[in-house]
Amino acid sequence: KILKETLILAISLNQFLKEKKMSDVYVLGVDMIKFGRFPDRTVPDLGAEAALLALDDAGLTIDKMEAFYCGNLGQANAMVGQRILQEIGQTGIPVVNCSNACATGATAFREAWTSIKAGLYDVVLAVGVEQMGTGLLGGSGGGSGIPKEGLLGSGTMPAVFAEAGMEHSRQYGTTFEQFAKISVKNHHHSTMNPKARYQIETPLDEVMNAEMISYPNTKLMCSVNVDGAAAAVLVSEKKAKELGMGRSVRVKASVLTSDPYQERDLVMPDVNSCTRKAAKEAYEMAGLGAEDIDLVELHDCFATAEMLHYENLGLCKDGEAGKLIDEGEVELGGRVPVNVSGGLLSKGHPLGATGIANIYEVCTHLRGEAGKRQVEGAKVGLTHVIGLGSACGIHILEKA
Repeated sequence: KILKETLILAISLNQFLKEKKMSDVYVLGVDMIKFGRFPDRTVPDLGAEAALLALDDAGLTIDKMEAFYCGNLGQANAMVGQRILQEIGQTGIPVVNCSNACATGATAFREAWTSIKAGLYDVVLAVGVEQMGTGLLGGSGGGSGIPKEGLLGSGTMPAVFAEAGMEHSRQYGTTFEQFAKISVKNHHHSTMNPKARYQIETPLDEVMNAEMISYPNTKLMCSVNVDGAAAAVLVSEKKAKELGMGRSVRVKASVLTSDPYQERDLVMPDVNSCTRKAAKEAYEMAGLGAEDIDLVELHDCFATAEMLHYENLGLCKDGEAGKLIDEGEVELGGRVPVNVSGGLLSKGHPLGATGIANIYEVCTHLRGEAGKRQVEGAKVGLTHVIGLGSACGIHILEKA
């Protein structure tokens, strides 16, 4: 009798764990507003617009959401998520506000994914929103003691990523022209994206002769400070089947990392390690390799950053990133198109929104709805953001 009861309990427990483990998470609805400058609007207003767009895309209303995760950096202590619900409908659901540098939007999305994966909810809303100022990001920051800024180089983001680019150039001979070609590519891609901030061609000589911000990054090789918002409705496998799988996109992997311990020169920020760690974990979680990826939306905060991330994400071997851009393998129509949206260099970079905006772009291609910039036959896409400090979010998405 005891053996029989134990066996029944074991079978029941196994079935319970199987159901929890086997439940995939899907993006049912996703959208973003056109990035730009909106001085007359508020952060909650921008976030509310994106939320309503994503809800409409999913064919659902706010009262069907069971939880809400909101990403915002500039007003991190202002309960932005609750203020968004004041715009579109307060239903008493739990609201979590998160801030994680440039990985803020990706973090909000991952928290939504985690809550469904854990079996807590079946339908969750994630929003990323930001209103940006002007000028350089970064600098000396807080704290006491001897300031690094101006004494041990610069902590401004253009300087940090310029230094990282020059280190790549020292190791592998990467040229100024190769870095500049990334900006040419991304600006060209943006001409086919109606939601990008800029939709203009920038010939190579124009990029290379633009105002120098921090060598080798000219002004046209730096991301654009814009206001923006993006949102996604995530659902469990059970709910996806109930509501219709036609346009659903499966989340094959969701990974968030920070820098691992290593002996290194702390004066020079490490812009590579957390991405390499996240990429390894994401490929393992998805059961895929870099060779299986059909398109990538990565964190091109500067042209030098995109070059580094070709290698960090395993799109090529170390030292071959320059060859990748020279041979057009990362252009629309190439082996693995990168930043077909126009990327941060042309679409724009509203910090809290970028992570979900990248997911919108990849989902649009997997659905076959990207118009002139469509990556033909796209089945698997990867999104990547890095917040220097450090945080890296990677998501691998698959056509359902």
